Amino acid sequence: MDANRILIIDYGSQFTQLIARRIREERVYCEIHPPTRSLEWIREWAPKGIVLSGGPSSVYGEDVPTADPQLLHMGIPVLGVCYGMQLITHLEGGVVERGRREYGRAHVTVEEGTGIFDGFPAGERTQVWMSHGDHVVQPPPGYRLLASTEGLPWAAFAANDRPIYGVQFHLEVAHTTRGADMIGNFVFRVCGCEPTWTAGSYIENEIAKIRSTVGDAQVICGLSGGVDSSVAASLVHRAIGEQLTCIFVDTGLLRAGERESVERTFRAHMGIKLEVVDASDLFLDRLAGVEDPEAKRKIIGHTFIDVFEDASARLGGDAQFLVQGTLYPDVIESLSVKGPSATIKTHHNVGGLKEDMKFALIEPLRELFKDEVRQVGRELGLPEEMVGRHPFPGPGLAIRVLGAVDRRELEVLRQADTIYLEEIRSAGLYDDIWQAFAVLLPVRSVGVMGDERTYENVCALRAVTSRDGMTADWYPFPHDVLARISTRIINEVAGINRVCYDISSKPPATIEWE
Repeated sequence: MDANRILIIDYGSQFTQLIARRIREERVYCEIHPPTRSLEWIREWAPKGIVLSGGPSSVYGEDVPTADPQLLHMGIPVLGVCYGMQLITHLEGGVVERGRREYGRAHVTVEEGTGIFDGFPAGERTQVWMSHGDHVVQPPPGYRLLASTEGLPWAAFAANDRPIYGVQFHLEVAHTTRGADMIGNFVFRVCGCEPTWTAGSYIENEIAKIRSTVGDAQVICGLSGGVDSSVAASLVHRAIGEQLTCIFVDTGLLRAGERESVERTFRAHMGIKLEVVDASDLFLDRLAGVEDPEAKRKIIGHTFIDVFEDASARLGGDAQFLVQGTLYPDVIESLSVKGPSATIKTHHNVGGLKEDMKFALIEPLRELFKDEVRQVGRELGLPEEMVGRHPFPGPGLAIRVLGAVDRRELEVLRQADTIYLEEIRSAGLYDDIWQAFAVLLPVRSVGVMGDERTYENVCALRAVTSRDGMTADWYPFPHDVLARISTRIINEVAGINRVCYDISSKPPATIEWE
């Protein structure tokens, strides 16, 4: 692992992942971990710097996440953000005042252009983003002022004798105009990191790790044809070659032409051993009558493992490892393993796996964000049409047919989704959009077609822009494009007589509807 790395301790902020994104954009590796990590663990992990994230707690609350005071005396630079600054203050003997809420844009005046403000002239006024309920009114002994606002005398401070910094604002969000400069100063000037973390270095490290883990054992990969599983398969194949067999499961929940595309790409162009299993009847039988989205995800995850185990037995039965394209956002949203932030939903390839499955997991992309996975894919030589493809969820169309799933509704949705993507590509908008898909709602509406009354399903369209899937904004389609899409779906798909467009951002919504 790269020795130039930053540890982020997560105190529950919804912005914690943005801190990681900003640091990685500087080509420095970082990881998010919970505040329960011991000093011994931190010493062994050997970060060059530590970031204490924001969070919803008050340092005066009961059972709130905290830190060992010795964390600030380990000789490792520390940056506290919002709650992180308040925690430093509390641990070091300063005073935090409760109940002064401040949300939105503010302007700080830099008092001293050193440390995280290196390159900022004294007196510079710059925009920042505030989101806090408590604030520092008296810094700890031995701390000096770095920045203030009109209403906040201690917006940033630093220890006189150690590289310990605190900011009350969120320097990781885009609304903090020079936040990237502050983060760069901390990572490079304060912590002394080098920009060594690249797609190429990541591939080298993962290949060595995979070879060490696998030895001469056989490995299978659950291949979906999407970006994540394709890059994971390619990376593992580069590491162990013929020891890898990819298994593509036709769940009956796929988009049109998915199976044929995967067979063509992986067999003909990549030379990877591929077994195709048609398990559509099994999946649809198990999903019959199931409406709850969490139940759907777990059924699909468990069924995948059953299919893989059966396929492995037919192939000789000696596969010991299962490769999955699990990503960092999957882990963050499925399990609060990195900190106290709330679980949003279970991903079938994280929380939906059987506890008694016989395979050990290999997840070479588990600590990567989506755009980083694409970079690794390009470095591995995968074609752009594969690397640049929109994300497609492991549970497939099952979570885009809201309510119970059956073959008829899947086919209706499949046709609508195909038209939607065709029109997006035809308009030259595909690469401008992070993810686009159709959703079949459990709602019927009255319509008139050919002078006859209809009573059919409503189709919702979703398209978002995003950098990593953690946050997203709805895509502002030209009205003529939306009109063409709606007209084609209603005219060509029997079973739909109304089309709606989803203009919700994430948060408060999620990208998928289930």
